[in-house]
This record gives sequence, C-alpha cells and structure tokens, in this order.
Amino acid sequence: MILYLDPFMGIAGDMTVGALVDAGADRGAVQAALSSLQIEGLSFSFETVTRQGLRATLASPRLPRAETHRRLPDILALLARAELPQRVRETASAVFRRLAEAEAAVHGCPVDKVHFHEVGALDAIADVVGACAAWHALGAPEVECGPLNLGSGFTRMEHGTFPVPPPAVAELVRGVPVFSAGPPMERTTPTGAALAVTLASRFGPLPEGNVRAVGYGAGTRDPEGAPNVLRVFCLSRGPADNRVALIETQIDDMTPELLGGALEELRAGGALDVFTTPIQAKKHRPAWLVSVVSPLPEAERLADLLLEHTTTTGVRISEWRRRELPRELRTLDTPYGPLRVKALTLPSGKVRLHPEWEDVKALAAKEGVPAREIAEALSRWLD
Repeated sequence: MILYLDPFMGIAGDMTVGALVDAGADRGAVQAALSSLQIEGLSFSFETVTRQGLRATLASPRLPRAETHRRLPDILALLARAELPQRVRETASAVFRRLAEAEAAVHGCPVDKVHFHEVGALDAIADVVGACAAWHALGAPEVECGPLNLGSGFTRMEHGTFPVPPPAVAELVRGVPVFSAGPPMERTTPTGAALAVTLASRFGPLPEGNVRAVGYGAGTRDPEGAPNVLRVFCLSRGPADNRVALIETQIDDMTPELLGGALEELRAGGALDVFTTPIQAKKHRPAWLVSVVSPLPEAERLADLLLEHTTTTGVRISEWRRRELPRELRTLDTPYGPLRVKALTLPSGKVRLHPEWEDVKALAAKEGVPAREIAEALSRWLD
C-alpha cells in the first residue's frame, strides 16, 4: 500500500493524525502510544466536523496544565522510555531530529541546545507520536506527498511576528515542492513539515494505484475558500506492479577493472540491477552507458555512490513503472537430484519454470558431464 499525503491546504500535526484516523487507522493504537509516554492526562479526542461543507475528523490533543519547553535530548529520552513499537519510536525520533536541525540552523546554535518552544510543547509531542502511531497502525506503508501549501501573510511566534512560512518551516522544506494558495494564514506548521519530509520518500503528483480509502483531517480553523483539511489517499498496487528509478551516466575514461569495481559497489549498495551498454561518445570515442535500477527511495543514495566510485561528472535519474511476474522458489526431485526452480506465473495463469543455474552446475559436476547437457535434459524433463 502507498499512503499519499495531499496537503492542498497545508499540513499540521493534528491534521495528520485526524486524516490517518479518518482513513482507517485504529484510534486505540494512537491513544495507547500516547499513554506509553506516561504523561498523565495526555490523550487525543476525535470529533467529526465539517470544513466548508466537507466532513472531516478533527483530532485535538488533551493536555495537562503543566507544560515545559524541552531540548532534543529530553524528547529522545522520553521516547526511549516509552513502550512504543520500534518503528514508531524510530520515526518519531527522526521527526524531532529534523525539527531540531531546522531550529538550530535558524538560531545558529548546536542541535542539542535548541529550545523547541512550541515544537517542544506537549501538543507537538502528542501530534508527532500520534501521527507516527497512526501511520504504523495502517501498516507503516510507503509514503508519498504532494506539494506543500505553505500559506502567506504573517504569524505570531514566541520571538515576535514572522512572515509565513516561519523560519523553521522554510528550513525544513529545502528541496521540496511548495506553493501558496488560499486566504493569508500559516498553513504548514513546523510539525507538519517535519512529518512530511521525514515520512515521504517522494514528493510529486498522486501516483497510479487503486484507491482503498480516503481520509480528511480537519484544521482547527474554518476559513473561507477551500476546505481547511489534509487529505490522504490509501492506494494499493498489484503485487507485480511497482516503480523504480533508473540512474544513468556515460563513461569513457575508466578501465574495465575500475568500472567493474564500481558496479560491484552499486550492487552491494542495494541496486536492483546494474548493467553496461557499449555506446559511441563525443568525438567518436568508445564508451559505456552505465545503467543502475534502484528502488525509488534509494535513488539519491545510489546516485551518490555512482558519483563517488566513477569518473562521471553527472547522472540522469528517471522514474519507471516496472511490472514483474509473481514468482516463488520451489525444489523439485529430478532424475539427477534435487533442483531449485523459479516458478513464474504468467498473465494467462500458466506457470513457467526456470532452473537455478547454480543447481544445474552442481548436478552437472556430480554427473561428470557438461552443464549444457544437464540443462537440455532438465528442460525436456520439465516440459
């Protein structure tokens, strides 16, 4: 499943919790996560409201009266003590690290010395932990996000009045597609921005898929214009359909040994496939087109590896839809001994069997005959 965040009117922590619960996340899992923080009185209330006539879920944190500002080590220690699922703890910690890094960049101080101000308040801790718990309750799916509506105008903060987006948000959204629409107001909060950039593996348009659920998380205010909600889509894809990144570059000044070593680094680094194609480069020089097939979330890291381990000065990254046949590994008893085969299910429902080559070689060695003979005999036997 893919979870797509559609922040057409911005994103905040409480809007994220509300949208995920509205899309089907278990409220009990959210409440249990907050209870594990062992802060008396900290919980969420959920209410069905309308925003410009659109039904949505409003998630409101219930907070104890006493509240204190916290530094990053305090928050990480709080999360470490809590009885949270490991993925929830790790993700919530990553969100707060993003927030601390942004605040540190804005204020020019070390990360562990940052006072989070409103970010360190209990409502933000509730929002981050609640959102991560709701995401986990949906199965911790891959997350993608649309461009962020940052809003416009001015907002009042602890240090005074600042233009929208506030400095921390401006820092968090570096490299992220953004826009401004609607009546002047702050639409993307620091907590919402940190959740988006931490959870999302990709920013862009709604991906192809089958819609399983749609959720709407309400903002506190209900201004005129478009409904003040965060919309989320839960999308499913067939088990054989997915998307990958293709990273390519042309190289004409490396020896085969050095280029081969670079390709091994890419394979070891998690590339789905790496291959070369002979081409003719500038000035008619013979060269290699290096192609790296990568999982989408790993594309930038693998592009960095390609740049580090080759002489290229740049790479091209494109997105491709990949279709795979459903497969399973089976072991068959053949006249020559046990043989592992890949069983591929064709669109027609027929099954095609492909022997594992290492097993073919081992059977040939046992029989003392060329591997070609065993391969031909097994092909006839499998037919």
